[in-house]
Amino acid sequence: MVTIKKIGSAVVGIAMLIGAVGKFVPHWFMTMPFPLSIILWISTGHGMPPYFSTDAWKEDEIDTWTRDGDLVVATGAKSGTTFMLYCTHQIRTKGKDTDDELFPDVSIATPWPDLIQSRGGSWAEQKERYNTTIIPDGRTMKEVWDHPSYPFRIFKSHFGPPELPVRKKGGKNIKYMAMVRNGLDVAASMTDFYSAHTDEFRHLWGGFPPDVPPDVRDADGFHPAMKDMLPGNPLEGIYWGYVNSWWPYRNDPNVILLHYSDVRKDLKGSVAKIAKFLDVKLSSSELNTVVNRCSMEHMKKANKFHYYMPLNTDSTWNNNEHFIVKSGKMVNKGHVGNGQSIVFALSLFGLISA
Repeated sequence: MVTIKKIGSAVVGIAMLIGAVGKFVPHWFMTMPFPLSIILWISTGHGMPPYFSTDAWKEDEIDTWTRDGDLVVATGAKSGTTFMLYCTHQIRTKGKDTDDELFPDVSIATPWPDLIQSRGGSWAEQKERYNTTIIPDGRTMKEVWDHPSYPFRIFKSHFGPPELPVRKKGGKNIKYMAMVRNGLDVAASMTDFYSAHTDEFRHLWGGFPPDVPPDVRDADGFHPAMKDMLPGNPLEGIYWGYVNSWWPYRNDPNVILLHYSDVRKDLKGSVAKIAKFLDVKLSSSELNTVVNRCSMEHMKKANKFHYYMPLNTDSTWNNNEHFIVKSGKMVNKGHVGNGQSIVFALSLFGLISA
């Protein structure tokens, strides 16, 4: 009986300790091996992935760093985000940034406020460093993402309403781009994306996302990334929640909602539509130049999509050499329909009809 009481007391003590860590220093969990790191993170009430934060977008915060005309490219995960960040940059420069001088890397030219770049960091502590951080060529980040020649600045997000205050009363006039993709294609793309992350990035975040080769499947035919996206699992919001959040806003004047397959099938028409939404007038020649630079072929050649984390302050991270994803992994073929290969696996769980 005494032993049982001792065990019970120990369990209560451990639970209280875990709760305290989760409340005051949750980043400590990220020093633990995967999947324990993520189990403790989620069990203490924290959202996934562990490096995302909505703080920059809160109604009492967003007006402190944005200005009228800013564009938030808030496409769904694995639904053409990098594609649209680069393409909208081409539109705002009318294709004239031919050497990508103003686009040294996607994370510098089009900042990602969602992303907490240091373990234990926050939006509040990294906010000012978007202005003052020196990049390898000697410029400050602000000289790139807030260049005086731009008709608008571009920011990245993977959130949707209500995290993004799309209908906020008063304040800055901000435009939002949302883009959805066939859910099966998103799942197929995610199977490659897990293994595309660098070991240095995983080290910061408790081994997440796990390094699982794209061809690995469990007994039910699922890749771990696919299963994580299913309803009720940690990453369900990446697709299901995202699509549901944007649909009621599709006709708002400050929102453009696109479908990935439509953009891929008619890139020229889509660029023209986006430019009109952004109040950018392109001549016929400029439109052709922008379309060419928005092509997958050109983007692969440009290779400006390593996703550096120049705001990181962790001792294990080298801001000049380390990045989030492996070289060449952020711009894939971008095919439409790749997800059909996983229809059978999803049908096993009764989520769709095979």
